[in-house]
Amino acid sequence: MKIGLLQLNPVVGDLEGNAQRIQLAVEQAQSSGAQLCVTPEMALLGYPPRDLLLYPEVIRRAQRVMLNLAIALEDAVPVIVGAPEANLSGVGKPMFNSAYLLMEGEIVRTFRKTLLPTYDVFDEARYFESAESCSGGAHPRNTFRFMDKRIGVTICEDAWNDKDFHAIRTYHNDPVERISKEPLDVVINMAASPFSVGKQQMREAMLGAVAKKHHFPMVYVNQVGGNDDLVFDGRSMALDKKGELFARASGFNEETMVVDLGNREGRLDSDDFCPESETYRALVAGLRDYLIKSGFSRAVIGLSGGVDSALTAALAVHALGRGNVMGVLMPSPHSSQGSIDDSLELAKRLGIRTYTLPIDNLMDCMQTTLEKPFTGYEPDVTEENIQARLRGNLLMAISNKTGSMVLATGNKSELSVGYCTMYGDMAGGFAPIADLPKTAVYRLASWMNREFSEPIPQPILEKAPTAELRPDQSDQDSLPDYTTLDAILHLHIEERLARQEIVSQGFDAEIVNQVLDMVKKAEFKRHQAVPGVKIQARSFGSGWRMPVACKNPL
Repeated sequence: MKIGLLQLNPVVGDLEGNAQRIQLAVEQAQSSGAQLCVTPEMALLGYPPRDLLLYPEVIRRAQRVMLNLAIALEDAVPVIVGAPEANLSGVGKPMFNSAYLLMEGEIVRTFRKTLLPTYDVFDEARYFESAESCSGGAHPRNTFRFMDKRIGVTICEDAWNDKDFHAIRTYHNDPVERISKEPLDVVINMAASPFSVGKQQMREAMLGAVAKKHHFPMVYVNQVGGNDDLVFDGRSMALDKKGELFARASGFNEETMVVDLGNREGRLDSDDFCPESETYRALVAGLRDYLIKSGFSRAVIGLSGGVDSALTAALAVHALGRGNVMGVLMPSPHSSQGSIDDSLELAKRLGIRTYTLPIDNLMDCMQTTLEKPFTGYEPDVTEENIQARLRGNLLMAISNKTGSMVLATGNKSELSVGYCTMYGDMAGGFAPIADLPKTAVYRLASWMNREFSEPIPQPILEKAPTAELRPDQSDQDSLPDYTTLDAILHLHIEERLARQEIVSQGFDAEIVNQVLDMVKKAEFKRHQAVPGVKIQARSFGSGWRMPVACKNPL
């Protein structure tokens, strides 16, 4: 049997547009010999649709569009399409996360998702009813026969709970194990699995273990592209009944791939699992799709002469093209000539236009305006924040006038500890590197220089990091060195360790206390931060739900 893996990049909410994408992909796969096609999870509506699912009209429209798609594909090969399905039982949540089998102009049947993730960025139990709860305890019949083959259908999480692979299981039951009680010729897994660094190797190992255990081939079809803070890497694949990978689509690209299960034939694209390569491709894809799907085509970036703004500008050029990126230099009396020169050299290498807007006069104006309420107070961080906010104001003005989106340039280390200014350097519509720790920023910038003929001037990578908001300022005036800081932050955020657990790893207790206190105090800033691309296993954004008004028990 030849199956077409439709690795699509849907636009959330664009039902008609996504249906057209599916139709074109089916026709392309059929012309390449496919006898059955499969889309990713929720491909008709796009994933994650979040609270769009709370509107009954969205589900009604999805049903109408699905019927029209079935008619449009009347003469095509059958296709399994992911979409919401109304729960007509009158019990439980109003819909299922389902897959529709379209054949000969009709919806032949549906298959429903059983395991509904509610961890990290997922909140599916908020919207969907589990297939199991409406089946009276019996396992749902997520199998069908086609071309004398018995085919099992699972939806994303349903294949992620094998007791022999996961040391700690999230759920009590395993849908794959249940459907495997009858002989199967292939199990399909329709996924919308978000990217994080290193995740693909785990997917391949997990699905390989499941296929080998149950002795059937597996086909995995994953969504691709960026939606809000999530980016999906595709890498759809096929594994034989021994669990060996024999076909894999490319990462971060929309495409159609046909695999022949009987002959173990399919394209096995090479892939680079180097963390910097994966991160680069994810950031470019996430940045490009966020702007395009939000109705923007151009970006404006404040260039400080530091590595964060340099990396952001380089990524923006790769995502949008040099003609769609503008750099703005906003020097103050504290800006070094070296930083100005480095910014101009960066812009020259990237081929982007720049404007230089000194803020000296604006700072004087603010000082004069605030003279009376500031009487009796010594200069402090307030004056530094004023500079950042003046720059944010200028960038937002340019954004409004030109229709360009401001890209915030802050990294995860700064956002973690609040080393950033609300309405200043946090201003913007998107923050591409918000999930990159400072040490990872340097690694990625150096990697890009090796791969792309040094777009970032070397002095930017060699200078000590500084905000240049006061004379002779260094980031380490306020923070531990970034190697130590990032290590502590990783243990606290990604590994979920508390103070004493981190100290027991050999870190100075005073530094740990300082860092964790800063993380807690900065929570209110993160609640107002713009979205960025999720790269790490645990990221700020939709997967981070910490209270603001609380006492820190950690």
